[in-house]
Amino acid sequence: MDPVKFFKYPSNPGQKQYEALRAYYMDKVPGKEVSRRYGYTYAAFNSLKQKFKTGQLKFFVTPPRGPQGPRISAETRDKIIEYRKKNLSAYEIAEVLDTLGEKISVSSIDRILDQEGFPKLTRRTHLKVGITKDNTLVPESAKTLKPSQLEGTEVTCDLGGIFLFAPLIEHFKIPNVVKAAKLPGSAKISGLSYFLSMLALKLAGKERLSQVNDFNFDPGLGLFAQCNYLPKKTMISSYSYRLSDREIKRFMTGFVERQNKMKTYGNSTINLDFKTIQHYGDESVLEEHWAGARGKRVKGALTMIAQDCESRCQVYVNSDILKHEADDEILAFVKFWKKIKGKFRSTLVFDSKLTTYQNLRELDADNVKFITLRRRGKNLVRDLELIEKDQWKKITIDSPRRKYKHPKVYDSKIELRDYGQIRQVVMKDNGREDPAFFITNEMKAPVETIVEKYAKRWNVENVIEEAVSFFNLNALSSPILIKVYYDVVMTMVADTLYYHLAQSLRGFENCNAERIFRHFVDMPAKISVKGDKIVVKYPLRAHSPVLRAAKLDKWIPRISWLGNRKINFQWG
Repeated sequence: MDPVKFFKYPSNPGQKQYEALRAYYMDKVPGKEVSRRYGYTYAAFNSLKQKFKTGQLKFFVTPPRGPQGPRISAETRDKIIEYRKKNLSAYEIAEVLDTLGEKISVSSIDRILDQEGFPKLTRRTHLKVGITKDNTLVPESAKTLKPSQLEGTEVTCDLGGIFLFAPLIEHFKIPNVVKAAKLPGSAKISGLSYFLSMLALKLAGKERLSQVNDFNFDPGLGLFAQCNYLPKKTMISSYSYRLSDREIKRFMTGFVERQNKMKTYGNSTINLDFKTIQHYGDESVLEEHWAGARGKRVKGALTMIAQDCESRCQVYVNSDILKHEADDEILAFVKFWKKIKGKFRSTLVFDSKLTTYQNLRELDADNVKFITLRRRGKNLVRDLELIEKDQWKKITIDSPRRKYKHPKVYDSKIELRDYGQIRQVVMKDNGREDPAFFITNEMKAPVETIVEKYAKRWNVENVIEEAVSFFNLNALSSPILIKVYYDVVMTMVADTLYYHLAQSLRGFENCNAERIFRHFVDMPAKISVKGDKIVVKYPLRAHSPVLRAAKLDKWIPRISWLGNRKINFQWG
């Protein structure tokens, strides 16, 4: 720094005022010259002189001498002592205080702890400290709580809408179904808590099982499953592999029987289809199956899905079907459905690749009605040219969303190899380049009924699409991550619960699970347990009046797995 320039050309406002007044009073420089030299107007300089004379200007401040007092307040010292009592090191205490807006060095914290008589902590592992290698907190181990342990619980839940399903679960006696299926538990967690934990993840639409970590510290979701917290991903994955196919099928049968008793399903039509749940890993022992969405064969688990056409609910699932078992899977479903219904009254609707003509003959012999597509070849299309125009019949399909409502059909009886005589309905002018060939053993049904029933087969395609997009059925990232059969059965249960919730919401009866989740389930809540009551309080939202009108907590007010307490939904 140049000393001469420092005094000759002052840059600080206070220094400039000092030098200007000194030049005027001590060096007798005229006021106008001082104003020009230091950049003031003459009026501003006169005002500066007036302030100086009245003592309003202070150019020099002398700091007080002596001790300034402790730099760390008594309140902060108390915080440091409190955190040390929780076994936090000086570094960890410094990090905590920094997040609270108090920056204190580690050495200062060490000095305070030493003055208070705290010894230095010994070296500890990450687990003993309570953090992971990624520097995140280690969540508390999950365990099933006794009903008495829930008393006085007051928690918040980021996904509080999950409790809307509690009355439905109780109404359909799903806890009893779990008990009857003898789903096993562990030393700390009951079989019902495992089931409800997995169901909670399905209802939340989590893409992968690993995303359960998002809920590691949510006691509200733990309360839904009668736990302190949800079990971790490894625990749920290991549990799924403890379940045998017999136990899973026993549960599915009990669940479907219960739904059938409650008249959830209709009797007219059942749609059937295969879905390949693809495996994206490099190492796999899974077979390759056809994936229609990709237009090629891929490694994955072949899954059969049966859907009731009236309710659009899934009524049967089976997974990990081998190639040589695929053709006979429809026979396994017929056997299952007869056990549920007693007598087979429904018409099965499926595409041409689901089974063989030999199995179609077995269905006919068992008096099971079906509608499917005939495997179309060039000769079949060519032979249509021989049919006279007056033999084609124009029909009307009663479907408001269908663009081509007036196709032409040709109804006849044909002979099929490996089957025998069967009814064939050919349809053209339906918006596609090639005609469709339906074959059925419903000899007396009107042709319009045959076409309309098969047109509704796309409902099962929509169910599969929803299972993939919301319930993430396609997220098989590893063949040993979670048992596929257990996963698809849980998807069936979650899909059915969303159907029943939608039926309770006026104006939303036909909405899919994703929309119901977005409008009603994905919202926080405050849950409190006092005496024999569970109060779930939701914030007011646009769709709150719809939920209030549904009165879900009035159906089944008591929840058995939470100590048979009454559940009450509140808003505000």
